[in-house]
Amino acid sequence: MIELSPQQFATWNEPIEMLYACHSKVKRFCRQLTILPDYLAKHGCNQAVKNDVQQILNYFNQSAPLHHDDEEKDFFPLLVKHVPEAQKDIDELERQHVTLHDNWAKLSEQLTDLLKGERDNVDIALINNVVSGYDKHIALEEPLFELGKKHLSEQELNSIGKIMSNRRHVQR
Repeated sequence: MIELSPQQFATWNEPIEMLYACHSKVKRFCRQLTILPDYLAKHGCNQAVKNDVQQILNYFNQSAPLHHDDEEKDFFPLLVKHVPEAQKDIDELERQHVTLHDNWAKLSEQLTDLLKGERDNVDIALINNVVSGYDKHIALEEPLFELGKKHLSEQELNSIGKIMSNRRHVQR
């Protein structure tokens, strides 16, 4: 049986758990990306690869930018009101968001070309840039989630949860 983490059952009433859930997906997709080059070399771009790559593209092109908006527009500003010393890490995380998006854009092009049949491999260096960037980013960011759990009120959490939910419903 597959073991499920508590974050997989999070709702928008628990916005910090939803942020963690996004990170769980990022980690899973990054694991898939790291095995992709070897898999392609051995098996080619079969339908299973195409399905996985499409899910990865969908997540990083749509959900990841929304997740970064959740943090930058809602969670970080609220957290820094309660924990001003978090500003230094927040500034670094926001700089990293730019780099993460840039690295993803380059990898996304190759993955899209792979799906179109215009290439049969993906640059390992690009994958490593994305994966290592997210590893470093998540390690710095998740302690801030814990600070949020400790310092934000239930009312504040409910408020940002509603905003986060609305952000996704407007996108559809």
